Amino acid sequence: SRMPSLKTTYEVGLDFLEFLGQRISKTDRNELRDIYNFEFKRFVTVTQSHLLSVWHICFTRFIHVRFCFILSLYLKSFPSQWHISLKKKTHCHVCLSFRAELIKDKGGVEITSDPKATKGKVTFIIKEQGKLFVVKFHIVNRGESCVYFTYYTALHKMRCFTLVDERRVNRVSPLLLCPGESYVVEVHYKVHHHGHFPATMYFEFCPEADPPGTAKPFCIVRELEAVVQSGLAETLGPESPYNPKQNRRLRPENRILEEGVPPERLDLSIYLSIYLSICLSVCLSVYLSLLDTQLCMKNYKERFHLLLHLEEIQMEVDIKKYDLYGKTMTLDKSNKKLLILKVPGVAENRPSVLRGDKLNVCLSEDRNQPITVYEGYVHSVELERVKLGFSKTLLQKFVKNMKFNVEFSINRFPIRLQHRAVELACQHRLGDVLFPSDKGTGLTMTGNLENNPEQKAAVQHILSGTSKPAPYLIFGPPGTGKTVTVVEAIKQVNKSKATTHILACAPSNSACDLLCERLLGYVDAHRLYRLCAPSRDPRTVPQKLNWNKDHNSFILPSRKDLMDRSVIVVTLVTAGRLVSGGFAKGHFTHIFIDEAGQAVEPECIIGIAGLLDPVKGQLVLAGDPQQLGPILRSPLAQLHGLGQSLLERLMTQNALYQKSQDGHSGYDTRFVTKLLRNYRSHPAILKIPNELFYENELQVFANQMEREAFCCWEHLPKKGFPVVFHGVMGKDDREANSPSFFNVTEIEVIVSYLNKLMQTQGKKGLPKLSANDIGIITPYRKQVEKIRKALNTVAELNKWKDIKVGSVEEFQGQERKVIVVSTVRSSVNYVKMDQDFNIGFLSNEKRFNVAMTRAKALLAVVGNPVILSKDPTWQRFIRYCELEQGYTGFDYKDAEGEEDVVSRLASLKISSDGMQPYITLSDQKCNYIMCSYDSLCVCVCLDIDESPLQQHVHPEWRSEQ
Repeated sequence: SRMPSLKTTYEVGLDFLEFLGQRISKTDRNELRDIYNFEFKRFVTVTQSHLLSVWHICFTRFIHVRFCFILSLYLKSFPSQWHISLKKKTHCHVCLSFRAELIKDKGGVEITSDPKATKGKVTFIIKEQGKLFVVKFHIVNRGESCVYFTYYTALHKMRCFTLVDERRVNRVSPLLLCPGESYVVEVHYKVHHHGHFPATMYFEFCPEADPPGTAKPFCIVRELEAVVQSGLAETLGPESPYNPKQNRRLRPENRILEEGVPPERLDLSIYLSIYLSICLSVCLSVYLSLLDTQLCMKNYKERFHLLLHLEEIQMEVDIKKYDLYGKTMTLDKSNKKLLILKVPGVAENRPSVLRGDKLNVCLSEDRNQPITVYEGYVHSVELERVKLGFSKTLLQKFVKNMKFNVEFSINRFPIRLQHRAVELACQHRLGDVLFPSDKGTGLTMTGNLENNPEQKAAVQHILSGTSKPAPYLIFGPPGTGKTVTVVEAIKQVNKSKATTHILACAPSNSACDLLCERLLGYVDAHRLYRLCAPSRDPRTVPQKLNWNKDHNSFILPSRKDLMDRSVIVVTLVTAGRLVSGGFAKGHFTHIFIDEAGQAVEPECIIGIAGLLDPVKGQLVLAGDPQQLGPILRSPLAQLHGLGQSLLERLMTQNALYQKSQDGHSGYDTRFVTKLLRNYRSHPAILKIPNELFYENELQVFANQMEREAFCCWEHLPKKGFPVVFHGVMGKDDREANSPSFFNVTEIEVIVSYLNKLMQTQGKKGLPKLSANDIGIITPYRKQVEKIRKALNTVAELNKWKDIKVGSVEEFQGQERKVIVVSTVRSSVNYVKMDQDFNIGFLSNEKRFNVAMTRAKALLAVVGNPVILSKDPTWQRFIRYCELEQGYTGFDYKDAEGEEDVVSRLASLKISSDGMQPYITLSDQKCNYIMCSYDSLCVCVCLDIDESPLQQHVHPEWRSEQ
């Protein structure tokens, strides 16, 4: 039968929800299964195939939770004829027969080895590169009749090993082994690089038969893996075998909440409470249609309400990762009303805990229902110590060494503001701003700016308001001075009219601080104000911003004083407080949003809706749609467009911001300016990103001395070409219950490069380097941790132990003299997972672009060329390095991928009776499967779990307010 339509599947799901009635709150898996099998199926005929897409209707909190339970029990009841599988195109490991059958001795033939094999695999460690290592296979006929040894080969082909046997056995010249006779085949390994070097040995035999040629041949397979590693690799290796099963504790549901004591509020009328825009209770069919139709003003608020709820659902699941059990608190000596809790990771926002946030605790020994849960307000955060205000009830019973379980929760304030913003966008009729058409005023340009012609043009058009009511876009590729252009435009607009009021926003505090610092000296200090959220730690604010030297404190203006300021700099989230504070629509004549590509659209419009006059106001967005957008946790929200910023949507979907199709090159400068002069990188570093993402339009304007600082480095494969691709045959490792990947071989190579830099810095014309001059980028959190451990382990690198190591997302907007990139991925088995969950480098051009454009003078990339070359973007980069002689390390042309092994085994056409081809995931511990039915593949989560982003990348939690 055919796969039922999504509509049919959806209707079945709705029927079951309706059938549950008052029982819809039930979560017990067995009970739900019984209801479905013995009650619901009596009334409705349901085919098992309907269940594949049930997850599509999980669009509210309770539906999402219930259906994950329902779906998992359904999958367990699939009939045996269903094939839960993956096609070869998904890059999962393909086995053409049961491995156990392939490695089993058979036909009276026994194969042993020296070193010994374990379950058909010989693994050995080589500690000295270039030294010959010999593996001997002893083939013995233990049977009662003769057998021909007809052929053997290695299914992996690499130059690092050769096959040796005395008789040179092949099908033309087979060797007859009589009972009790033996023969030796040797594999000679000689490896000159660190890494993992596998081989799959195939041995073919045929019983002696009369007449000849009537016997059926059979095969025996053995796997080999040579591991070439240093002592450092042993230190960094898996601490314990990977076991994804965690004993996740459920939070108590039957509870009594004791409210805590919040910190004192700042006495500012601007910090008013925010009302929560409630998403209308529309039926699920409307939800589905919302996600299937293109975004427009008509469905604007409903669609974004839904997407924001999806993201919040995932956030609520992810935050549970940080829950603590059996922890003690101490009494604050300076304030006896506060308790201090140590929270590992809070210093780097994993999790984010801010002043005013709430944590829940309960006594670890409390087992009596209902459980009393004490709410604690965060009064301050000092490194990893959080000071909490609890009720008198807890303080009175608190004693030293009392143990607590701690629950973390997300801060809903930014999400509430985003819900309100999409409502206000519709109320204030921002359609011509968010979905602009060609209604530009065509005013003549004014101003007299110098230097960069593109920057000059952008500022002139902003001054003239040529795009109004449409936003003006500054398209700023890496290193082109985007923020400089924004600052210059703000300066010029501020000087143009005395009645001008400018709001300058960015997603992060660091970006806002930078904007404000650069404006100092050009805008009167009494007319410029950096507004911060009350939750921000004052110690993190640069003192030059709003600092009162007389009172040794920050300046906190009144609402009236704030409204009199010409320029206010604020994060997008805190801009919502201006709306709450009663700033009138149209008060700000110009609103600038820097780094606009890094914010989801609802966050972006927090600073617009309710503040911008849709007719008279000028909105300016600056960013790069070719770089990484906002970080999302929900795969569903990502799939349906929440990850696309307002900037990217306009540039990709609105004709005003696209290059003209009439034969004239370039953008319409009334609406958008593309900055072209790169002031950061050496041309060799810029070459491939320029070609792939910027139409070869970027021009090199970086300081020649700085960009050529490492052109004569003695460890470059080619002098004058400061780009290195170091090929490594590593291994994707995981440990304990962390699903995130690491690659020890790549870390060994990285450490060797750092050692070489340490030894040569300041010599032969090379610059001196500090830890701040070097950055190490890698996509997986576990690799970040292992590299940091290596920096603290290797004594020679002690001065550089504070080198920044982080994900691509953490490096966006930053630059370093030297960048080292570790790609990690070394197995084709996990490539599909990376693609499905948008992690890693493969199939993510934006992540590649950001990583490759951070370096000013030296870029070194370490990775597996066999795996990376499967991606066209990486293939182009590796090929470029080869042509320019910047490639070094393992010669990947000597190696073959896992598909080659499979195809070669298939071509040998040897099989055993009862062995049917099958396809399976190589990692049976994955928490997802792909269900294949009539060529349709659907990814199905088996349980409510942390997002793949949380598991593999573990990004910082946003702390910007």
